[in-house]
Amino acid sequence: MTGQDDAKRVAGERAIAEYLADGLRVGLGSGTTSRWFVRTLAKPVADGLTITGVVTSQTTAEVAAEAKVPLADLNDVLELDIAIDGADEIDAAGNMIKGGGGALLWEKIVATAAKKMVALVDDSKVVEKLGKFPLPVEVIPFGWRSTERHLRRALADFGYADPKIELRMRDGDIMRTDGGHYILDAHLKQIDDAPALAARLNTIPGVVEHGLFIGIAAAVVIGHPDGSSDIRHF
Repeated sequence: MTGQDDAKRVAGERAIAEYLADGLRVGLGSGTTSRWFVRTLAKPVADGLTITGVVTSQTTAEVAAEAKVPLADLNDVLELDIAIDGADEIDAAGNMIKGGGGALLWEKIVATAAKKMVALVDDSKVVEKLGKFPLPVEVIPFGWRSTERHLRRALADFGYADPKIELRMRDGDIMRTDGGHYILDAHLKQIDDAPALAARLNTIPGVVEHGLFIGIAAAVVIGHPDGSSDIRHF
């Protein structure tokens, strides 16, 4: 395991100790840090912890099945007690970029269905300003080039004259999300006003969702390679 893997594991263990209790309905995130968290749940569940998980991706569902975490459909649960999910970047205000794994739509639905959302990261994901990580924008396949054109116009209004925007590919084919959509990754380098940009992206026809999670996280658990961790509240 790398130091970053150790940090992810430690963050997951701290989150379980701080936030989980019998009877809770828990949103289970996607991505590498979240997979560490779900795998770490295996022992507490085997030892008698009774929680019900709601997943944010098919991949998470497979990991949860291996860990023997009981799962439910969000339509049956309606409201969650807590959602615990990773982030590709998180700033001092708790604003995040998510969607590096392609599950941003389901992640945002689950996060906002919870009474509290807690981010789970290793310390390399904590940034002063969002944007070094490419911003994922999930779009309808129909007319996606037209949607990309509108996206470019919106970004130009925020000072991005000709940003690199890539259609996400996987194994030589266009990657589709679990919802059947495409993802455009916008390389912005730095986002000065994330809330304003998020609001603008929400107005573009064809955009299903974007990876700016604004005002959603209530706290973040940060793991460090030396085995320590800390929690910040927003």
